[in-house]
Amino acid sequence: MPQTPPFSAMFDSSGYNRNLYQSAEDSCGGLYYHDNNLLSGSLEALIQHLVPNVDYYPDRTYIFTFLLSSRLFMHPYELMAKVCHLCVEHQRLSDPDGDKNQIRKIAPKILQLLTEWTETFPYDFRDERMMRNLKDLAHRIASGEEQTYRKNVQQMMQGLIRKLAALSQYEEVLAKISSTSTDRLTVLKTKPQSIQRDIITVCSDPYTLAQQLTHVELERLNYIGPEEFVQAFVQKDPLDNDKSCYSERKKTRNLEAYVEWFNRLSYLVATEICMPVKKKHRARMIEYFIDVARECFNIGNFNSLMAIISGMNMSPVSRLKKTWAKVKTAKFDILEHQMDPSSNFYNYRTALRGAAQRSLTAHSSREKLYLASYESEGPENHIEKDRWKSLRSSLLGRV
Repeated sequence: MPQTPPFSAMFDSSGYNRNLYQSAEDSCGGLYYHDNNLLSGSLEALIQHLVPNVDYYPDRTYIFTFLLSSRLFMHPYELMAKVCHLCVEHQRLSDPDGDKNQIRKIAPKILQLLTEWTETFPYDFRDERMMRNLKDLAHRIASGEEQTYRKNVQQMMQGLIRKLAALSQYEEVLAKISSTSTDRLTVLKTKPQSIQRDIITVCSDPYTLAQQLTHVELERLNYIGPEEFVQAFVQKDPLDNDKSCYSERKKTRNLEAYVEWFNRLSYLVATEICMPVKKKHRARMIEYFIDVARECFNIGNFNSLMAIISGMNMSPVSRLKKTWAKVKTAKFDILEHQMDPSSNFYNYRTALRGAAQRSLTAHSSREKLYLASYESEGPENHIEKDRWKSLRSSLLGRV
């Protein structure tokens, strides 16, 4: 964790810079450094290290790392309460007779810390206790004489509210999609197969379908908070009777929704391949999904690529020996090689690095990663744009 010590901790009373001549592990204020890099510290010392003062503002790497990992030891609302206490009491924000010049210097730094917190971990503020502490500290900053502070506080709060509102809308959409897919399963069981439309009828162009899959992937990935990865792998100690350590911590299910999307896409591929009665139609469907997977690879959408390959490797599909005999599998073999799990997915990681590099130097739309949402970008032709939206709705309904 790269981190420069606080300015006051770098010099002793004689002005001697200890870090300039000492590379061994060093301790200052409960924090332990090695070669000017923060290694560890007590929880209280790390919290104090998070709070800025007149001469110091924490490194952004430290802010992110500590806000992410601290939730393993305390709830975010508890950390926010401690940060607010340190800001109000130690920086004398509550003192009307305090040094106006000092408050003028420290207020922007505290506001910057709060802004980074709300932008990086907005879901923490779904907790009313978090929001209450944030509003209280923001009010103290905005109540000063500087009009700029009030404007910045207002912008911060508006940005946070927009993010939380977008999350709520997204969760409603997920619930609606889940309900729709259940209804579709009922229809599939009752509707005659002869009047059901397959995916090729809905979208005959593999490249277009790969684009739409990429839009869905990026939309769902965008809502996953970094804290969800930590929470997903935290295992509660069975001997730990303190239920408060892990209760009320899960505020979102976006990571689980992303995993469910992967599984549903895999089952969609397997279902679409198995539905046709004739071998030649099944072979055509396999070749179609191979082309979709190849376009996903070219775009850089490796998650959909992996889901498609997983669906084609499911036993109901892989056992169709006579169908596979009619398929040209050269392209599929190449894609499988790219997703080979050996050596910790070495081929996949290499391809991912190459795709990231290509996206930085891309010039044409076919080379770029499709980061735009349907509402913000797409065809300029409104009829074509409506067709894209209809295709996306149909795709989500099928999945």
